[in-house]
Amino acid sequence: MALPDKRKVLEALLARMGEIAEHMGALAEATRKDATHAEAKPENDKDTRALEQSYLARGQAMRVEELIEQREQLKALTLSEFAGGKPIGAGALLTLESESGKRCLFLVPYGGGIELSVDGQMVQVITPPSALGALVLGRSEGDEVELKVRGETREYVIAEVL
Repeated sequence: MALPDKRKVLEALLARMGEIAEHMGALAEATRKDATHAEAKPENDKDTRALEQSYLARGQAMRVEELIEQREQLKALTLSEFAGGKPIGAGALLTLESESGKRCLFLVPYGGGIELSVDGQMVQVITPPSALGALVLGRSEGDEVELKVRGETREYVIAEVL
C-alpha cells in the first residue's frame, strides 16, 4: 500500500473541514431562527426553551468559528518529510501494520477523527493528544508500538512514513 500524496491529503482535509463548518453554520443559523421565532415566545416564567435554543445557537456558532480558525492554521502547516529515521511529528503521513492489516494515518494538530478517501485510499486523521497520535509521536519508521484498547493490547509496526 503506497501512501497517497501528502499535499492531496491535506487539501482533502481542508475541504472536509470547510464542509463541516458550512454545515454547522447552517445548523447554528436554523437554531438561532428557532430561538427568535414567534412560537418560541415563553408561555410562562418557567418556560426557557427560547433561552436554551439561543445558548445552543451561540455554542454552535463558536464551534464554527473554531473550525474556521483551525482550518486556517492547517493551511499554514509545513509538510516536512519524516522518512529516513526522522522522528514523527505534525504533518506526518504514515502506515501502521498489524496482524489485522494496514492503516494509513495523517498526524496533524486539528481534524482528529475525520476519515478521508485520497487516491482510493482511506486515511484517518489523528492528533497528537489522541491515543494513536501519542503512540506514534516522536517514533520513527520501523518502530514497533503497542496500544491497549478495551483491555486488549494491539501491536503495530510503523511501516512507512512520509
